[in-house]
Amino acid sequence: MSKALHPHSPFRIFAFSALATIAMLVLVLLGMGWSAFVVAAVLIIIETAFSFDNAIINAKILARLSKFWQNMFLTVGILIAVFGMRVVFPVVLVMITAGLSWNEVIDLALNHPGEYAHALEEANPTISAYGGAFLLMLALHFFLDRGREIHWIGAIEKSFQKLASPFSAPIIALIILSIFAFIPANPHPWDTFKAGILGILTYMALHGVTALMERRNPIPTEGVGAAVKLTGMAAFTTFLYLEFLDASFSFDGVIGAFAITSDVILIAAGLGVGALWVRSLTVFMVRRGTLNEYKYLDHGAHYTVLALAFILLASALIHLPEVVTGLLGLIFITASIISSVQSRKRASA
Repeated sequence: MSKALHPHSPFRIFAFSALATIAMLVLVLLGMGWSAFVVAAVLIIIETAFSFDNAIINAKILARLSKFWQNMFLTVGILIAVFGMRVVFPVVLVMITAGLSWNEVIDLALNHPGEYAHALEEANPTISAYGGAFLLMLALHFFLDRGREIHWIGAIEKSFQKLASPFSAPIIALIILSIFAFIPANPHPWDTFKAGILGILTYMALHGVTALMERRNPIPTEGVGAAVKLTGMAAFTTFLYLEFLDASFSFDGVIGAFAITSDVILIAAGLGVGALWVRSLTVFMVRRGTLNEYKYLDHGAHYTVLALAFILLASALIHLPEVVTGLLGLIFITASIISSVQSRKRASA
């Protein structure tokens, strides 16, 4: 039993997510029937299975936070992820794009789910451009790191490093955004461009403030001999950065869920519980040192992010099912794990 309750134990890390899943599915079954039960289960599986890239990126950042802020990520952070992104965020989007009041949108969501789904779909070009540009900046920041010494696909990654300069990421992102925004086939050029610019600026602001706080707090440690862990304002801004990352990763999931059901209660329940599993997986990776064990896993996640960014930016031109994004992510991540294992075997041979 003591092993099961150890902080690194999978039982302890995933227990709450498992209990929440059982409780939610039982409530859905009793209140809405078997068909709703199946839909909720499908949403949970899709959200969890296709969010490995999210968990990997989060784990890399979460590992730098103190134990207190890691717990905040699992408590306050999950409330933001579940209630804020899966419930409040879609309502606010429809309010802004459709010019309706909060009460009108809530009435639409609960009593006219088809119209609500249509209103949210109308906002999709803006949502996708913002999220796509934000994630594009995240991927470029990784690939344009001149100091990166570990390369998975060397020909691509070393070519990116040659372009590295203080402002290369936003310049490249702006060029790519402009191509997607003003290509003749895009019916919403200025909506795409303005939302994309906002996504780029949001990333720059969050990343800049986080870097500034880290420089102002260079020696915060937790425990004697422990690795340096961020605390105070540096940890707080990094926590906010994590929440924005989660928001950006969830955009396509929230929109895509309406292809499965127009019932907002089921969507909130299914995606919310799925988000719990992703958070638990993130903590599991941090406590087990998964990123250190599989040295190319971080690369695989960022290739997935780059693909997702392009898919989001292209969504005004062509709609790809969420399953395409998910499968691409699984391919990149699986390949990076296999490469990591092979590299470890060669090193120990």
